[in-house]
Amino acid sequence: MSSPTSPTYGPGLTAFFTERHLATLTTLRADGTPHVVPVGVTFDPVTGTARVITSGTSAKVRHVRAGQARVAVCQVDGRCWATLEGTAVVRDDAAAVADAEDRYARRYQRPRVNPARVVLEISVDRVLGNAERWRAPEQEEGPA
Repeated sequence: MSSPTSPTYGPGLTAFFTERHLATLTTLRADGTPHVVPVGVTFDPVTGTARVITSGTSAKVRHVRAGQARVAVCQVDGRCWATLEGTAVVRDDAAAVADAEDRYARRYQRPRVNPARVVLEISVDRVLGNAERWRAPEQEEGPA
């Protein structure tokens, strides 16, 4: 879909990340092995930011806080798929958490109350997959 230095977020990818799908988040343990878990994710194509809300005590948060900030979020629907790779930071301020919860509610549903909630905010720098081809809006045909 794009080169590592200039990700593009076309209408197909954007549409795919507004449909209701779960994804997987891959973080790395201290020994370099992958830790893969199902998550709900939101994606802002304007800023190139993906967000995952989670408990501040989760393994994924511990991995990022320990310096393993390189992550990948992958979403699949049949033959259509997309992976967003980037660098994650943990945001625990009330404004960032409330914003991420609102985004999550628009895509999925209002999340349950969790006083320990934080946000993994991912600055996307690489996009892989075929969602642009599979989810791009139909082109209207003009006069022949």
